[in-house]
Amino acid sequence: MQLQSIAVFCGSKDGNNPLYLQHARQLGQLLARQQVCLVYGGGNNGLMGAVATSVIDAGGRAIGIIPELLTGWERQHDGISELIVVENMHMRKRMMYEKSDAVLVLPGGFGTLDELFEVLTWNQLSIHDKPVYILNSGGFYNPLLLHMQQMMDENFLYNPLDTVITILNEPQELFATL
Repeated sequence: MQLQSIAVFCGSKDGNNPLYLQHARQLGQLLARQQVCLVYGGGNNGLMGAVATSVIDAGGRAIGIIPELLTGWERQHDGISELIVVENMHMRKRMMYEKSDAVLVLPGGFGTLDELFEVLTWNQLSIHDKPVYILNSGGFYNPLLLHMQQMMDENFLYNPLDTVITILNEPQELFATL
């Protein structure tokens, strides 16, 4: 698969583990080096801001898609290649997904999980069929992955987990899997 653009869902905060920020910055540099356009939430803070700033600083392209409601709260990133302001969160997710070839999820909070589960549901329902990756920085997603395995074991999922998501431990693993 030739990856030309990737949607990155992640926190608008840095989190407590410095590895999260380190991985976000490394990812941004790798995306720019591989000439993969970043499609993300449009904010300037937290992990999302770090990924975007790293892409731009390394000469890459970053498209931010932000709901009007969040332009002040997430401090829209004015230094990116393109900023698209949409009406609501649903439009943001849909547009991010439509403008990307794959999805990568970094550590984050409720919004990040909402985005992850919506794209997994879309794939399950054959609305879309794009690869979904989780960057499990420092084991951040281990409890969630255990719960997903429980969902699989209890016969609530339609497909084996390893066909639904690919787990990465380091940002550079993304390009090794393509």
